[in-house]
Amino acid sequence: MGVIVVTGTGTEIGKTVVTAAVAAVAAVRGRRVAVLKPAQTGLGSGEAGDAEEAARLAGSGVSGMELARFPEPLAPATAARRAGMAPVRPHAVAEAAEKLATEHDLVLVEGAGGLLVRFDDAAGTLADAARTLRAPVLIVAPPGLGTLNTTALTAEALRARSLEPLGVVVGSWPAVPDLAARCNLTDLPEAAGAPLLGAVPEGSGSLPPAAFRTAAPYWLGPALGGVWDAEAFAASVR
Repeated sequence: MGVIVVTGTGTEIGKTVVTAAVAAVAAVRGRRVAVLKPAQTGLGSGEAGDAEEAARLAGSGVSGMELARFPEPLAPATAARRAGMAPVRPHAVAEAAEKLATEHDLVLVEGAGGLLVRFDDAAGTLADAARTLRAPVLIVAPPGLGTLNTTALTAEALRARSLEPLGVVVGSWPAVPDLAARCNLTDLPEAAGAPLLGAVPEGSGSLPPAAFRTAAPYWLGPALGGVWDAEAFAASVR
């Protein structure tokens, strides 16, 4: 897979750290990896964005790139409009990813918030970029109550656009999971109609990069280059 699009079911659910983990596992296997963030919002000039943070955690062999940055922490289309700046268009995202794919073995395109968050004034979304790229889409979902609904909606929106979810990774898996989180390990694949491909522990983004890279294969399943086993993990937390 030359390009994987990474979407969340919402905001602040560990999408950047999951992206970094996928990048780290690929880089450890000797692959050249690029992380592309189409629209970074809520940060000023000089502050580290999501793509840069993912590249930092994943280590050497991984590069980060942004297409646009808007200062206010809003949806990209809204942030661009309020800043008086040109928005990011889905076709520009696809073109940038395709160019990076000629120079890298794997390109990870990390969205902003959920799948249908608007990039521009024409209602362009990450889903439109994924459809142009014909790329698989990895869903990052939170572990707790309510995640089944948002995951099912995300998967349904993908299939309505003739896109198949690659699978689901749980972002920010808690140290002490509650009943809902434990049950969701079984129910998330059914909600998504796609396999559960990993669970990244909460707080992983604060690890030193070397420790992050060492641990990453144990958070992700074989489809993403790791050794994590969904059934064994579910059994261990019951």
